[in-house]
Amino acid sequence: MKFIHTICLSLILSASSFYTGISAQTADSYFLHTVSKGQSLYSIANMYDTTVDEIVRLNPGSDSQINTGQTLKIPQKQKTAGTDRSKSFHTIQPGETLYQLTVKYKVSAKDICAANPGLSASNFKIGQVIVIPAGSPTTETAQASSEQPATNKKEQSWKEMHKVERKETIFSISQEYGITQEELIAANPELRTQKLKKGMFLFIPYPKAETQAETPVTPATAPTNEELFSESQFERKSIHTIKAALLLPFMIGTDNKDEQQRMTEYYEGVLLALNELKAQNVSVDLYTYDTKGNTATLNTILNKGELKNMDIIIGGVRSANIKLLADYAAKNDIRLVVPFANKVVQVFNNPNIYQVNTPQSYLYSEAYEHFIRKFKGMNVIFLDTNNGDKDKNEFISGLKKELKDNRFTCSQMSINTQTTPEKLIAAMDTLSESIFIPLSGKNSALAQIFPALLQVRRSHSNIRMHLFGYPEWQTYTQEYLSNFYELDTYFYSSFYTNNLFPAAVQFSKNYRSWYGKEMANSYPKYGMLGYDTVYFFLKGLAQQGNKLEDNLDRISVTPIQTGFKFQRVNNWGGFINQKVFFVHFTKDYELIKMDFE
Repeated sequence: MKFIHTICLSLILSASSFYTGISAQTADSYFLHTVSKGQSLYSIANMYDTTVDEIVRLNPGSDSQINTGQTLKIPQKQKTAGTDRSKSFHTIQPGETLYQLTVKYKVSAKDICAANPGLSASNFKIGQVIVIPAGSPTTETAQASSEQPATNKKEQSWKEMHKVERKETIFSISQEYGITQEELIAANPELRTQKLKKGMFLFIPYPKAETQAETPVTPATAPTNEELFSESQFERKSIHTIKAALLLPFMIGTDNKDEQQRMTEYYEGVLLALNELKAQNVSVDLYTYDTKGNTATLNTILNKGELKNMDIIIGGVRSANIKLLADYAAKNDIRLVVPFANKVVQVFNNPNIYQVNTPQSYLYSEAYEHFIRKFKGMNVIFLDTNNGDKDKNEFISGLKKELKDNRFTCSQMSINTQTTPEKLIAAMDTLSESIFIPLSGKNSALAQIFPALLQVRRSHSNIRMHLFGYPEWQTYTQEYLSNFYELDTYFYSSFYTNNLFPAAVQFSKNYRSWYGKEMANSYPKYGMLGYDTVYFFLKGLAQQGNKLEDNLDRISVTPIQTGFKFQRVNNWGGFINQKVFFVHFTKDYELIKMDFE
């Protein structure tokens, strides 16, 4: 192995402004997005280069809550004087094919596939949103439709607007305009999740009979989706020796000792991974750079010619440096792995980015799903220590909604060190299992709830009870290990290691042997993070070559600390790590890492 070191306007309008606003907001000026698990208004806005406020204006009430499977109207930005719009978006409709889109938008299948690397024949489905690259007449058509009178049928995709009156129903409105209820709902997807209310404005679509003539017809000899995707596949150059660049702010010579220690430890884990890959005959050229934590140094590094030949770049801590690296990776078609930041806005529009640190919205969504599967039928009791701590409000709010939707029995009670066992037992259903969830994940909250819970456990051993909590609890295990075991405790996390796992024992032994020290007791352990990240991606490139993106689930590795489950955020963006598991301290004094895949 060779080491090279170089240190829209709202649709709910007032009656006075309705007719003046109607020409500016046509059905051509928005498209439909179906909310996926873990998505937030913030991520959706970044995905479509719009703002949260614009989405909320088109979807009243979405600022308070959005649900998986919900359909949102997304403003399709218009081309105006002085702008250079290079793409637009399209929601796949029933019966549409890739060939029809090439005809409709006058772009090649190859261009559409290049703009949507996550799109394939298997997921070319109704409701999927795809990018239509430059060359499409979409924006010009949409602009024209907003400038023409609203009564011109050919210039807009809806017939007229209807203001809902008292006692009207979807059925009665459909009958009034000679359309089906399904057609009305398709034109106004919010009706799938919202009740019809007086004063709402609805798009009234043309009946299908009037629009059939305008639907693109696929000739009998037209190529299938499978044929077009096969012909349009893009191939990167083959890999013989993996060229990898590591760009980290080692902060040498600065007073930032904490960051220097973390980055050094991460790098030390990287070297251990490379040593193991070398033993497996994986050939790697590693280029290591100190970015010093500033954009000026990073720009100097990016001007080096050798970086353009990298197969993969690993790095990026601060947002400004991440943006520079993301732009460079996009321009030179290089994979970029961001190991630390949990907010990487570029991942929503850059297909080369891998975000390792799971964003909170995805972490919560996965945790909810696993909780419902694991604890179905249990009595859930939330514990409020009344200390004003609000650090878990977002998680708790979402979990309560999921529990309600899945018909769990839930309650909430106050608790402190003086709470009696009888008060806790009164909140429990002694005929079924109970699981307690504190509203805070802090050490001080655990100190408040342990006395009463432990008294119940010790005085009523027949009662089936559990404790559920948060990723940071793994930093308290040394202090509360016996309590966690006694209360049959679970917590969710995207990373965890048991120091008794054989792989962890061996890694710690190798680390001490190489560096003559122990890793810092941090959260996570940066040495293990460096090892896991580099081993996963370089082993993946060695196993799958440039088919890596199509075979991420086939990478055969056993991480020490960090789990990996990368999924594209959309058809044109990059990958986010959505791996979440439960750690279980059983009352039989066993420690289990629960993988739900």
